[in-house]
Amino acid sequence: MAKTVLLKAEIREQTGSKAVQKVRKRGMIPAIVYGHKQEPVAISLDAHNFIEGLHHGQRLMDVQIGTKKEKMIVKDLQYDYLGKDIIHADLMRVSVTEMIKVTVPIELKGAGAAKGTHEGGIIEEHADHLEIECRATDIPETIAVSVKEIGVGDALHASDIELPDGVELVSSPEMLVVTCHLVAAAKATEQVEEEMPAAPEVISEAKEAEEEKKEASEDKK
Repeated sequence: MAKTVLLKAEIREQTGSKAVQKVRKRGMIPAIVYGHKQEPVAISLDAHNFIEGLHHGQRLMDVQIGTKKEKMIVKDLQYDYLGKDIIHADLMRVSVTEMIKVTVPIELKGAGAAKGTHEGGIIEEHADHLEIECRATDIPETIAVSVKEIGVGDALHASDIELPDGVELVSSPEMLVVTCHLVAAAKATEQVEEEMPAAPEVISEAKEAEEEKKEASEDKK
């Protein structure tokens, strides 16, 4: 990721729900900046430019607060209750040389043409993100994972994924990412009933009482 987005930010003097509502009405997104052993700073960002950068896969951004410009990465985003609009962002200060840990989405390649799909199987994705460590300037937009050669019964773990140069795996190597298995055939009602164990005989209370009376009568004889 060689290019970065330049965003101009304003320091938010007031915080709280009413204050952030005013920020959003102005077409801004409230955010918090932290990292590098500095005090957290509440800021507001231009919503259009920030979202535009995210849509282009940018995670590393140049943020200018007053006359000071710093490189920051997007660490967390909060959405509204519909999961549509961004209502808050967490940004972390970084340098171009330091190694940082980030979570990157996994992009499956060749799922529709996987070997297992021609054998009657389906591809199932168990993890859609991977935690990695790399330089701030080398954060990949996605991690491409080819599943074209996966057959029925095969499994792909995090350690099997080929990562770009300069990127190291942080997620557990044993983390299951993709499997291929046969689709279970639905059983007919008759087959299910045949496989069910026979129900134990239920003796009613009346029948038990009758048997006890009969035994008592035989004892008297």
